Amino acid sequence: MVDLLVTYMEMTEPPSGAASSAPTAGATVEREALEIASYFSLYRAVGEAVQWDQRLRMKAADLERLLASPATHVHVLRVDGEAAGLCEFNGVGQSVVELTHFGLVPAFQGRGLGPFLLDRSLRAIWSYRPERLWLHTDTYDHPNAQPVYRRAGFRPYAERMETFPD
Repeated sequence: MVDLLVTYMEMTEPPSGAASSAPTAGATVEREALEIASYFSLYRAVGEAVQWDQRLRMKAADLERLLASPATHVHVLRVDGEAAGLCEFNGVGQSVVELTHFGLVPAFQGRGLGPFLLDRSLRAIWSYRPERLWLHTDTYDHPNAQPVYRRAGFRPYAERMETFPD
């Protein structure tokens, strides 16, 4: 077991101002219905460095059902067609939506693509008019995660030490 500092953040208003421009030619963000193998490949590529394992521990049938749900939206960042990041939401269409996964493949980090992916994805989710979006981030996440979330409009509302399987 490992103890992690978990920060809970929320957003209660849609992003203001103009949508982010693509920081590099060939960068796009679209909601995609990924096949399970493509989802796992991208999930691993993004999450391995920060120890994501939640989806890897799920039964395949449960994950397929979750990904097929109209309340689950996966937005994929592509650069010249190559999957470079993802932004996954659960509860879309309800009053409260959770941003469950957000990140970039390490080779694409440091190029302004994370804020672009997050901004485009958040704007798409806010078009469903939720009352609130929330997320949690922890000690293992990328050091720039919280600043990126804050610039996007998220604000912390709780922090606590939690114990997770190692």
